[in-house]
Amino acid sequence: MKPLLIRVLAIFLSLTVLCASAQNRLPQRIISTSPNISEMLYGVEAFDRVVAVSDYCTYPSAVKNLPRVGGWQNSNLEKIAALHSDLVILTDAQAPFLEDKLRQLRLQSVVVPTHSLKDIFVAIETIGRATGHELQARELARRTRAGLDAVRNQTMNLPQRSVLLVVDRTPGTLRDLYVATQGSFLAELIEIGGGRSIATPTKNGYAKISKEVVLTLNPEVILDMVHVPKGKLAEDLAMVWRDLPELRAVREGRVYPVGDEFIPHASQFVADTAKLFARLIHPEAFQGGKQ
Repeated sequence: MKPLLIRVLAIFLSLTVLCASAQNRLPQRIISTSPNISEMLYGVEAFDRVVAVSDYCTYPSAVKNLPRVGGWQNSNLEKIAALHSDLVILTDAQAPFLEDKLRQLRLQSVVVPTHSLKDIFVAIETIGRATGHELQARELARRTRAGLDAVRNQTMNLPQRSVLLVVDRTPGTLRDLYVATQGSFLAELIEIGGGRSIATPTKNGYAKISKEVVLTLNPEVILDMVHVPKGKLAEDLAMVWRDLPELRAVREGRVYPVGDEFIPHASQFVADTAKLFARLIHPEAFQGGKQ
């Protein structure tokens, strides 16, 4: 065999070994500690390597067959260690509670940001890179941006209505009201949907407010995310908000329940949330079968 051919074959074999080695270094046993992480792992086509999820993960349907490792703040470290995972993915909100503990257990972890829309695209890219699915992550990000742009194009010439997005309260009452503020990705989605988040901006994007403050804000639209039982135990949303009859949103019948479970998740489903918000903030623009 000629020397040049031998050298070419040697280089080819070396590259093959390097590629195989790189593939073997990719995580094969991934733990997701939050619903939005599970959604993004599925979106970048890496969910087949997930071996456990959080207590609150519902998507994709395959989560039903996987072990649960606790909530977003109180993950079961013993269970995580026993699963012999080679990658645990956390949100930035979870990191202060879990990252150091995982390091002490010598478990590899990756932290993804979740506050703004920009963060969501960083998270998709980070998960794609960590799993070796960069191409799938880029495609997922492209589709998500396209979905957001489609909603933005539909609402850009509509009047911006003032919106209050309630993310939590005591069911059946207007006590312990928590709202999304500027600084959260939910406030950005309200803007894309043709609204204007009127709660006072806060550092983390969420705030507890009183009924008196709600009266001062006097929103045109109220979106209420509170999850309550259905059937006989369900609350009457209109009755709850009649406690503040002076509000413009109450007088004009613009108080809407928003119960989609994906709404609070910082994942690729933000485009669906933006579309839902647009339909509620500007129902007149989507009548007659308009998309």
